[in-house]
Amino acid sequence: MQLRFLLFALLLCVAVPAATAQDTLSVSLQEFIRQGTENSGQLEFEQEKVRLANNRIDQARSQRYLPRFELNTQHGVVPGVKSDRTDLSENEYYLDPNLDNDWENWGLYTRAEVSAVQPVFTWGALSSAVKAAEAGADAARHEFDSRQAGLELRLYELYHSYMMTRELQRLLDEARGRIEEITSQLEQMQEEGNQDFDQSDLFKFRVFRSEFDMRAAEVRENMDYIRRIWNYVLQADPGTVYVPEPQFLDPVNNVLRELSYYRGNALKSRPELQGIDSGIRAAEFGLKATRSQALPTLFVGLSGSYANTPNRPRQSNPFIINNTNYATGALGFGIRQNLDIFGISTRIERSRIQLEQAQDARSAAMDGIVLELNDHYKNASLSRSRLERLDEALTTTKEWLRQEQLDYDLGFGDTKDLLDALRKELELRVQIEREVFEHNKNMAELFKAAGLPITHLSMNQP
Repeated sequence: MQLRFLLFALLLCVAVPAATAQDTLSVSLQEFIRQGTENSGQLEFEQEKVRLANNRIDQARSQRYLPRFELNTQHGVVPGVKSDRTDLSENEYYLDPNLDNDWENWGLYTRAEVSAVQPVFTWGALSSAVKAAEAGADAARHEFDSRQAGLELRLYELYHSYMMTRELQRLLDEARGRIEEITSQLEQMQEEGNQDFDQSDLFKFRVFRSEFDMRAAEVRENMDYIRRIWNYVLQADPGTVYVPEPQFLDPVNNVLRELSYYRGNALKSRPELQGIDSGIRAAEFGLKATRSQALPTLFVGLSGSYANTPNRPRQSNPFIINNTNYATGALGFGIRQNLDIFGISTRIERSRIQLEQAQDARSAAMDGIVLELNDHYKNASLSRSRLERLDEALTTTKEWLRQEQLDYDLGFGDTKDLLDALRKELELRVQIEREVFEHNKNMAELFKAAGLPITHLSMNQP
């Protein structure tokens, strides 16, 4: 059930249609993880968050240079003007109080206005906003790394689940040969009327065989399910199916170090903590930028306006402006002060709360990581110990089965004892394969919790 839940969760993370497999290709663990992460829709979604965070950096940087630079134009047709006074030139029409519109003379009206503002001194508000955006982008990247590490762990477990199921199939095929052999011997003894034949032994064996067939069917169904998920994850072509490169599922050989080693590495390398540290820096710079907004800012302003209408002459007096035909411009310094005191106070308080929240999140994350590490360290240690004990038990059981098989072949053995030895040997071998899978999974979870690359498990590196 746990394995099925794992596979279903992985299915939700990778969104690509499945394909029908015909040819077989071996794929290493590293290649499997690489392709699985490249095909992951979840990681693409997280990557878009990083791009948005980088875009916010560019947006913040753009506010440092000409944050306001506008151009407006107006166009239309207007009537001309006419004056009855012959003593006035066209650029002195403003002196004629009886100036009239000339409705028979229409001209094209054009006006363009340009304005720009360049901040000069903002008390560090702009630089703090840029640093806050950069820290926010770092937090987004660390969150992406965290999501990727989680997906790599699920892919690692999926890779090893394929090998475990293949090992179980191999064990069942091998055991089936022995079962068929014992079946033939029992049937022969029954036909010959052998005095050592016990009818109850035959019934017990048939029950055992039915249980064996049921387990074998479960393993086959599970293998088909895993193959479909593999093809789905790897976007297999209709003519391609992938299988694990290693032929056998072996336990990872990495030495289980002291807990302090994994704890120290986790506090240094876990992307969650690095992301929270970036979030704290972003909150600190955000608070500084908000406080700066309460102070006056110095800026340089530039404005220019130009209008032209051929049938409306420009006036020569600089204090008289013909709105349809003129040119003007200005350049100067200015001070801007936001007088919304209550609004600024509210934003400062909100920034302070966000900073405290980020600091509290780090403490909570550290507590969670330490508990997680202890849990996975315990599981890894126990699984390694169980694996060693199971190996010892299997060695003893093999000797037991060999002895029972020899006695049975010589005619001295008991069918019940042979079946018990065969059943126990098969159970232990299946249990060992599952324990190897659990051990590798526990070590992978420990490495992930410690911020170590899980691909190093296969390369026998700490």
